Amino acid sequence: MSYAIDVTNLVVEFGALRAVDDVTFHVPYGQVTSLLGPNGAGKTTLVETLLGFRPPHEGSVRLHGLDPVRDHAGVVVRTGALLQRGGVWFPMSPAQVLALTATYYDQPRDPRELLELLGLLDCARTPWRRLSGGEQQRTLLALALLGRPRVLVLDEPTTAVDPEGRQVIRELIRSERDRGCALLITTHELTEAERTADQVVIMNHGRVVLQGTLDELTGDAVLIVETSRPVDPTELGRRLGCLVTAVEPTRLHCAIASDPERVAVVSAYLNESGALLTSLRTRATLEERYLELMGEPVEVTR
Repeated sequence: MSYAIDVTNLVVEFGALRAVDDVTFHVPYGQVTSLLGPNGAGKTTLVETLLGFRPPHEGSVRLHGLDPVRDHAGVVVRTGALLQRGGVWFPMSPAQVLALTATYYDQPRDPRELLELLGLLDCARTPWRRLSGGEQQRTLLALALLGRPRVLVLDEPTTAVDPEGRQVIRELIRSERDRGCALLITTHELTEAERTADQVVIMNHGRVVLQGTLDELTGDAVLIVETSRPVDPTELGRRLGCLVTAVEPTRLHCAIASDPERVAVVSAYLNESGALLTSLRTRATLEERYLELMGEPVEVTR
């Protein structure tokens, strides 16, 4: 199978430090992959290697089947990137920098279309230094989209963006995926990953500790019940016919899928116990799974 992004047994070292340690994952066209991990996990080094800014010490990376160092020009014209360390010359406005950058491509998108799409028309003539953080971020995203890329690499695309801007960016991500673009998005915002990702890759200490779809990462069906006061998990388990575990005094994990009848059983029992139902959902959130991994030693099979 031909992947848009193909990372295989990648190792990147800085002296004695392995910043990226035997990392393998693949992103097909038409898929959004979120790359998660704490500061120092190796995400930025991986992205820089993927874009050809540094060579791997071992293993390989490919974009569109091309080596990003050897075939750098071919990768650049097919790939859009938004990097946290990117910037624009201070006197330039969004309209000016988009118009200039459009001249580098044979068939660029219309700069005005991108200004409108990303809500930048009102500040299109504003110098870069006077733009808000969110306006600068959306301008950088417009630059990443200008060349009609087949792959988008976005480093924290919603940083400093207001709620309305975040919604615009989410819709844009879905639109690019639907047209067949492959997207790799690094983020610390787990709720954003849940909303947009088809696949999640979690890194820690330079290694991939877990990867898969959201359903795969959050495990078997679990009914999670949060209450206003502690109740007896054994009795609730007897009524539901499953194992119920009190992971916290007021949070119960019921090893069973949710349906209306079971929800009614939970509600009736809490009512009898004098407790209020404060939250009910059908699986662990990505944040809970992430914190579970980051908070405990993780064994990785080599």
